[in-house]
Amino acid sequence: MNIGDVIFQLVFLILILGIFSGVFFLVRSLVTKQPSKSESIEQSLIELLIYLKRIRKSNLFPF
Repeated sequence: MNIGDVIFQLVFLILILGIFSGVFFLVRSLVTKQPSKSESIEQSLIELLIYLKRIRKSNLFPF
């Protein structure tokens, strides 16, 4: 094997590893952007609890 062949194979090995790691980090960053849904649900539940407390204070619906 020539030294040029070894360098060629190393360059393409690094290129292939770079492509796989790029795809991995891209997918990981897309997956981690989903938690905004849970924050929205949490905010909705907080608003619901505030509404129920107002109803309870006004005695429209005694618990």
